[in-house]
Amino acid sequence: MNDATLTQLFIGTLRPLPPEGQLTGIYKHAVTDSISVTPLGLTGDHQADKRVHGGTEKAIHHYAAENYALLAQQYPNCSDQFIAGSLGENFSSDGLHENNVCIGDIFQVGQAILQVSQPRSPCWKINHKFGLEQISMFIQQQNITGWYYRVLQTGYIQAGDKLLLVERPNADLTLAHFWNCVLEHRPAIAIIESISLAIGLAPQWQQRLKDRAVWLGQHH
Repeated sequence: MNDATLTQLFIGTLRPLPPEGQLTGIYKHAVTDSISVTPLGLTGDHQADKRVHGGTEKAIHHYAAENYALLAQQYPNCSDQFIAGSLGENFSSDGLHENNVCIGDIFQVGQAILQVSQPRSPCWKINHKFGLEQISMFIQQQNITGWYYRVLQTGYIQAGDKLLLVERPNADLTLAHFWNCVLEHRPAIAIIESISLAIGLAPQWQQRLKDRAVWLGQHH
């Protein structure tokens, strides 16, 4: 896999989401200046529902810019809305995507060092933002969810910085492969157990998969 460039960098404050007005951090704006990466993400970026967004295991959200072409093809009436940043991501790039990024990958970006901790699980707020009832399901089914980083080393980053892959502990566990296995109705127990042990996988996912392996073993 070739190294990629961080083409755009996004942060956002909390805004009401139509139609009910729940606060959300999904609305982002691009920043061109150097910005500080902390253990909780980018300085100036905000999340509303801390139960499912933010925290050290979801510090930074990366979404592949090329995925927007698939969304525009599926939803042509909304194609002008599918632009980098519109799914609430912090990082946008070309060349990195769910088929070539693996759980546990470690990247250097500017002064910061980041590790892929888990894929994003698309939620209902995406449906509301675009006014499309099924878009989050489509994103999940197509494995174009994006992914999260944990911060291993803080520092300053800027749009235009290279994303340099420095370590890959799970070369066979791309994000797409992760989803294909996890979303199977009855996956092989050995596969689920193996994924649960993947270096760098978020602890919450490790526990979920261990619990699922136990359940599968009890319900042959």
